[in-house]
Amino acid sequence: MDKQEFIQIRRFIVKLGKMLHKYGTPAFRLEAHLLEVAAYLGVNASFISTPTSLTFVIWSDQHEDEYNHAARVQPGEIDLGSLSRTDELVNRLLSGELTLAEADVEITRIDGLPNFYHPIVELIAFGLSTGSFAIVMGSSIHDAVAAGAIGLVMYLIALWALNSKRVSLMQEPLVAMVAGICACAISAFVDPAINIRLVVLSSIIIFIPGLALTIGLAELSSRNLVSGTARVMDALMQLFKLYFGAFLGIAMGFWLFDEVTLVPTEPTPKWAVWLSVLVLCSALVVIFKLRIKHAPWAIMCGVIGYFGTYWASKYLEFGLGTFAGAFAVGVFANVFTRLMNAPASIVLMQGLIVLVPGSKTYIGLNSFVSGQDFMQTEHIGQETFVIFMSLVAGLIFANVIMPTKKAL
Repeated sequence: MDKQEFIQIRRFIVKLGKMLHKYGTPAFRLEAHLLEVAAYLGVNASFISTPTSLTFVIWSDQHEDEYNHAARVQPGEIDLGSLSRTDELVNRLLSGELTLAEADVEITRIDGLPNFYHPIVELIAFGLSTGSFAIVMGSSIHDAVAAGAIGLVMYLIALWALNSKRVSLMQEPLVAMVAGICACAISAFVDPAINIRLVVLSSIIIFIPGLALTIGLAELSSRNLVSGTARVMDALMQLFKLYFGAFLGIAMGFWLFDEVTLVPTEPTPKWAVWLSVLVLCSALVVIFKLRIKHAPWAIMCGVIGYFGTYWASKYLEFGLGTFAGAFAVGVFANVFTRLMNAPASIVLMQGLIVLVPGSKTYIGLNSFVSGQDFMQTEHIGQETFVIFMSLVAGLIFANVIMPTKKAL
């Protein structure tokens, strides 16, 4: 291997690693995928991935050339559409359809693609996801409408944060505070039948880091200790900032508009909950930026995760039903990989989002700090812990029963 070829190879590997990290790929999947690519390109390599840094060590067989690269990066945001395009590009490279030079040009083009979905579509998806989540939580149609309306405001703030570094630094407490004030205003002037705290939780559910907590625990279970610990602590800090923002927003809302006595309402029927699961999974297709050809698979994975957990919970106690749901999601994701030759993460994220106990963690934090329960819950702390462990164990067992075809 001559020096120029080695330079071309290591540049491509570094660029690929940074892109996969940018799209929210877990550390153990990113490192394994880069090792596969490096082996195909004929170089030896070692990688260390954390939420805020990437380290590359690449050398040739003769060890006469060694390249070290360390980069400070921001925690990646989930972009499953770009992840699938990048994976297809790597498949074409490994199959010989593209040269390394052509792949390098193409990967730069993928990184520069505009958002696949129009901002109006994303706005609607935010409203549908927050409103449908309220119903999935067993709330009333009043809460769902209020949460959906506030969800539209949450998207506008998220869009503002993309274009303002100062706003992005305070995004979590800001969205929660605004949601709290808006919920109090709706309760005072529009509909006193809403459960304010549940509406706030539903409105900010997109920002609740339950998925990040689960990924962090999965990284810890795979012995990626530094990345897993960093991701778990980052998720906990996000949760604390969200709770403080909500606590402050509700306090300001009660001071501005006075506290209104809650008017009890009937919860929605079961068929409405099932329909809301379908709506939630469909909205997440837009929020996660999935490609249309993968959307039916992702929606199906979310539905399998929810109903697998729902039916298993009738026979298993204390959150263990989540183990069955996570196992079903893991098997389905690995089957999807074998049939579609695409990363399991594309559908796995969709299934996990309806299983992760981020909302229960928020409820438990509220109970611990304020001593108030805004939902009828028992043993919330123990149940949340068991659900987290059940998620990780379910995915591990799924990978044993149906091994994945791809590292991603």
